[in-house]
Amino acid sequence: MRQTARRVVERNGRIEPSADRGAGASAGAPATGLSAELFTIPLASDRYLVYAPLRRAAFIANAALVDRLADIAEAGARQESSAGDELLALLRRLRIIDAAAENPPICSLRGDPQPTFVSLLLTTACNLRCSYCYASAGETPVRHMSLEVAQRGIDFVSANAKRLGLEAFEVAFHGGGEPTMNWPTLVGASRYAKARARELDLQVRITAASNGMLSDRQIDWLIGHLDGISLSFDGLPSAQNAHRPTIRGGESSARVEHSLSRFDRAGFHYGLRMTLTHDQIASLPAAIAYVCSNYMPQRIQVEPAYPMGRWRDAPAAETVAFIDAFREARAIAKSFDQTLYYSAARLEVLSNHFCAVSQDGFSLTHDGQVTACYEVFDRERPHAELFFYGRAADREDSFEFDREALERLRQTSVEHKPFCGGCFAKWHCAGDCHHRSLCGTGDIGFRGSERCHITRELIKDLILERIHAAGGLLWHEPIVDGFAEPPGGE
Repeated sequence: MRQTARRVVERNGRIEPSADRGAGASAGAPATGLSAELFTIPLASDRYLVYAPLRRAAFIANAALVDRLADIAEAGARQESSAGDELLALLRRLRIIDAAAENPPICSLRGDPQPTFVSLLLTTACNLRCSYCYASAGETPVRHMSLEVAQRGIDFVSANAKRLGLEAFEVAFHGGGEPTMNWPTLVGASRYAKARARELDLQVRITAASNGMLSDRQIDWLIGHLDGISLSFDGLPSAQNAHRPTIRGGESSARVEHSLSRFDRAGFHYGLRMTLTHDQIASLPAAIAYVCSNYMPQRIQVEPAYPMGRWRDAPAAETVAFIDAFREARAIAKSFDQTLYYSAARLEVLSNHFCAVSQDGFSLTHDGQVTACYEVFDRERPHAELFFYGRAADREDSFEFDREALERLRQTSVEHKPFCGGCFAKWHCAGDCHHRSLCGTGDIGFRGSERCHITRELIKDLILERIHAAGGLLWHEPIVDGFAEPPGGE
């Protein structure tokens, strides 16, 4: 019969250190209270995964060992122990006991925003009618950004980069439609950003998100002028054509695949973003095999469809089935020397923010308003009042900000979400996507979602892989140069 660790906190397996750690200790005795946030995750057959995320350490333990860890945490005093105690020696080596307090990866901003990355939301027009489109493209008024608005955003972030002593600023083309549908502004803004970089003796990185419905002329230009592109593509032609049809209901797969082939031949940097609806879960492994057999993306990201936009009333992608399909697909990708990503399962990242929403994210709408999230691209979107925090000022070179709205956004990082406090994945997922959580639950006070289970399971997989690669019992990668920051977008 399986032995159960008696003191493991049931919800997420967090071992709590005693509040009176060290009280009543005798001078010179070895300290055995915890000096790291420690979690235990049940596996199977009397086995547990013990994980200290901020020490980058994990090992496999049985129930008796987990109980001893709980004893150490609850002791609240210095205990005498033999010099040959292997467990205490291991815990000291991993800095789980007898070490300086951990330094959580909390980045909190104050004062006026000084972004050095701008997302230009070029247009609401789109040449596809995707079934799960977050923006409901084609159902909203068509609005285009002028070159003057784009230039103002570029001026602002480049000046911030120069003033902060940075080497570069970034420009991304995104929005509630297909950015290349506002081609003149995309081209003009790219040229302007590069000219601005030369003027200020800075570097600039320019990227875009696209549906891949591109002409050869556009492909040639993008290859020659952008640093990379993220393409939405659902893999199997049957899925692409069913869920990402053209305006007139036609097929889109062949044209997008032509774009992929052109990018491959040019050695151009691109990633794929696949969206999985409930009816496509079972075919995910085949979709990944198809992509990896035919194309060479630098990154493949898979996400379940969210209940938002045109998909707001559709069934959610079943959580357990998604996890199983993702695991199988990930193994297939690995056989092609590719890595499959899920946005919240980021073992390499330790951070308090999933994206830039709590970090003064700076996305410009067509008319120069500032939103913290590119998915909230106009004030008619659900929850827009929570994300808009500024607008272009009367002065041509400045913006004015709603400080109250800005401070609310800055409080959305994971340390301000009580639900996440006892979760072993919190410094990796960092509270997940704030906007999608709101759309899924309608609750400003985050209380979890079905994505939480997906995230925990996939991060657990990554930890176990690291342990296996290190010999099967222990993984430890001490942090040397500080915490890794999450990428700028999803």
